[in-house]
Amino acid sequence: MNNTTQSGSRNSADWCFWENRRFKNHTTLLTDIMSLSIGDLDTNFQLSIFAAILERVPGLVAVRDLKNGKLIYINETGTQMLGTEDYAALELVMDQDKLGIASGMTQAAADNLIAEREFRNIKGETFRGVYEEIFLKHDHKDYCFFRITDILADRRYKQQLNKELERFGALFDYASIGILVANKEGEIVLINDFALQQFGYKREGLLRKKVEILIPQRVHHRHVGHRERYNADPQSRPMGIGLDLYAVRNDGTEFPVEISLSHYANEEGNFVIAYISNITERKKAEERVEKLYSELEDMVEDRTIKLRRALEELEASKEELTIALGKEKELGDLKSRFVSMASHEFRTPLSTILSSAFLVKHYDTDQDQPIRNKHIQRIVNNVSLLTDTLNDFLSVGKIEEGKVQVRSVEFDIEEHFNTIIQEMQGIIKDNQVIQYKHIGGKKMVLDPSLIKHIVMNLLGNAIKFSKTSSVIEIETIKDEDKFTLLVKDNGIGMSEEDQQHLFERFYRGSNVTNIQGTGLGLHIVHKYSEMMNGNILCSSELNIGTTFTIVFPIDKENSPY
Repeated sequence: MNNTTQSGSRNSADWCFWENRRFKNHTTLLTDIMSLSIGDLDTNFQLSIFAAILERVPGLVAVRDLKNGKLIYINETGTQMLGTEDYAALELVMDQDKLGIASGMTQAAADNLIAEREFRNIKGETFRGVYEEIFLKHDHKDYCFFRITDILADRRYKQQLNKELERFGALFDYASIGILVANKEGEIVLINDFALQQFGYKREGLLRKKVEILIPQRVHHRHVGHRERYNADPQSRPMGIGLDLYAVRNDGTEFPVEISLSHYANEEGNFVIAYISNITERKKAEERVEKLYSELEDMVEDRTIKLRRALEELEASKEELTIALGKEKELGDLKSRFVSMASHEFRTPLSTILSSAFLVKHYDTDQDQPIRNKHIQRIVNNVSLLTDTLNDFLSVGKIEEGKVQVRSVEFDIEEHFNTIIQEMQGIIKDNQVIQYKHIGGKKMVLDPSLIKHIVMNLLGNAIKFSKTSSVIEIETIKDEDKFTLLVKDNGIGMSEEDQQHLFERFYRGSNVTNIQGTGLGLHIVHKYSEMMNGNILCSSELNIGTTFTIVFPIDKENSPY
């Protein structure tokens, strides 16, 4: 505000406040001032102290001449509340709101006036507050001291806020997860009861201590660097992704934990919030699972040794030897799969087989035959799923080891493809139809075995990702210089982003997460096509369908056709 306006009147009003000692008994505003021992100070210094305090008093504080309504003084907060620093405009607003006029009121009535009212500022905006008036007399003139403070509703709001803070404190203290707050220097400034119980400390034993006190000594030096980097760029995220994290109790024992970090800042600085979960039981469960897998692998190895011994004894019988070799291959494939793939790829099928086999033995009456059939079919389906998965991994392994060789021979195109389609009939869905047509020459020189793998993978995907009662089209075209294979479906399709990673190992589309698969089929198709100098293209649209086109060039010089 403009402090030079009417400065003389303002100082005289300040002086009259000190002279009129009744003011001490009528308001709490100057309680702190009147309790000071300032009687011996210079009068001007006393007035300076008084003016400084008035400027800091919450809300509006002002003085008006009761005879002519002249505004003698108003603090800066008051000018902000009324929306102007111009004294003439302020007097008009005060007249409008009946502020500081006390016309027709007795001295006692005015001195005791405290009421909640609604006010309007220079812009016409309304606000509410508690209004107080006090009469003053100086040099035979009457003045009115008045102020506007916060409304009673605000006080109730503050009380409600305090209750909410109490509720937050209860949530913090009674949370079933460890929570601690550390400042930028890594000092613990807040920790809840659950965390104290986890670590075996009393609160005074941790407050203002570095967070490293809760971390094993062997990683202290690394953690300080991690903490400083996090403070430089704080983000809400899990801590130590991919790592085994351990915390240490007061007695020196360690236990595994998961920690998530968050952060906030206020006028006191930057703070980090850590949410700490004890995962000891989960770790024990994981160790039990790993032990079971290890035992299973030992069982596979043991059965392989026994099978080899059986093969030596059955060398005289070719038929029995073939059966034994098939079992050995099956066991070898199983072992290779366990070594090369993540354990979760087998978890769901094996769990289904185990639960179904367990349940079958409990249904031993004739009436239970439908239920037994249901569980037996679940076992068959999941065994087939595991077999397909193993075949994919074996093919990839052979390709990477260079064990797959192209053996081109002459074959009849239509006959070969019709045979493949016939073999696929066992996996098609209800009312699905595979339509095949051929254009051009009948004979072709390529590796029929690799062609079969390619077609079965593409048809298998088309069947799996298409609805029942759908049509799957397959077409072969033999031209003079090329052989073209097309497989088209009307299934769920793929996004453009998924098509960019289509032939990568283990990659699966974002819309097939609920459909079983290894993500290796199209990788194998791509590799086999490359080995025969083929070029594979994919055209797909979400919920419309997918078309794969593979073009194999024909060597005219060496081709007999």
